[in-house]
Amino acid sequence: MLENVEKFISGFAKSLHEETFIKLTLGNYKGSDEHLQKILVRLVDTKKGKRLFFLYRYDTRDTAKNYDFNEGIKILRHTLGTEFMAGHLFTTSNDFQLDIGKKGKSRLNTAKPTFKLKPTTSHDREKRRFVQQDSFYLQALGITTDAGEVRDKQQDKWKQINKFVETLGRFFENSLLANRKELKIVDMGCGKGYLTFATYDYFKNILGLDVKVIGVDTKSELVGLCNDIAKTCEFNGLQFVNGWIGDYDLQDTDILIALHACNTATDDAIYKGIKANADLIVVAPCCHQEIRPQIKSPEMLSGILRHGVMMERMAETITDGLRSLLLEKSGYSTKLFEFIATEHTPKNNMLVGTKLEKKSAAVETAAQIAEIKEFYGIKEQRLETLLNS
Repeated sequence: MLENVEKFISGFAKSLHEETFIKLTLGNYKGSDEHLQKILVRLVDTKKGKRLFFLYRYDTRDTAKNYDFNEGIKILRHTLGTEFMAGHLFTTSNDFQLDIGKKGKSRLNTAKPTFKLKPTTSHDREKRRFVQQDSFYLQALGITTDAGEVRDKQQDKWKQINKFVETLGRFFENSLLANRKELKIVDMGCGKGYLTFATYDYFKNILGLDVKVIGVDTKSELVGLCNDIAKTCEFNGLQFVNGWIGDYDLQDTDILIALHACNTATDDAIYKGIKANADLIVVAPCCHQEIRPQIKSPEMLSGILRHGVMMERMAETITDGLRSLLLEKSGYSTKLFEFIATEHTPKNNMLVGTKLEKKSAAVETAAQIAEIKEFYGIKEQRLETLLNS
């Protein structure tokens, strides 16, 4: 084990000395901090010169620290094999993957470099690395002017795009896809393709992955426009097709996206993602119409749910809650959260399913779903119906 660890650390030190270093990831954490997940390392320029930017990724927050090269090497030597059992080093010369087993055995693989060009090391670039504001597709879609400035009326859309890509990137890094170099992503109901373009640009041009992205929408004029823009941008792995979510033949997909698919179209998209064995399913539901007319207000809640606005909110809560539980029953961990403030978009809830290596307790989850449906008098829910068909 020590020999491979030392070779890995030597490769890291050499890349810093020869200025070939791109980035470093430490994962498979086995230390005492139950919330720490991984460490991401990049170079940044500071007033004191180049420093190593350590991003400590916890389950609910991130912290960052800068270290000089010697301190960074010491941290690596101290934590590899004791706290972190995996390391992935990217340089312009080679990629290095270190895995340390339970019995002290280790494996060090060397591969051709994923990245051949060094990224900028400025803090400004780090802050806007998710979406590049000077990208042509943003001009073509009307988000920015010819000078690359965000239009006043598109400020909310710009913030939504940035937050979405940042959120998607975060879940990607914490999924089973994290070290994949090839990806297939499908965006169901992509509309004008703002987020589809940004997703492709991020995974292809910022992360440097071999990615294929397909946007699906019913409006042929938007599909044609987006394909023309993609061709102009030379986004060869980005394609838009005409079709309905329920009819689209989804196969071998790593990430399924469906933002603001109306009513049960969200259920259709989630179902397609589950059946395609997608590792990530990302949806932002809207127009919750199926459950509301079925709800029979329990006696203890009758004084609250007699108000239409409260019944509407309850229907939305139950609908997305059941979708989350059905994803968990199908072998996913889930998070349901507000991904951007309501002033930027009223449809701001996001449900993310991350595929687990081992399935959770499906029987207990099924019992909880049945109990909720009985309590509110719900007879049918689209996603459950599809999964049971």
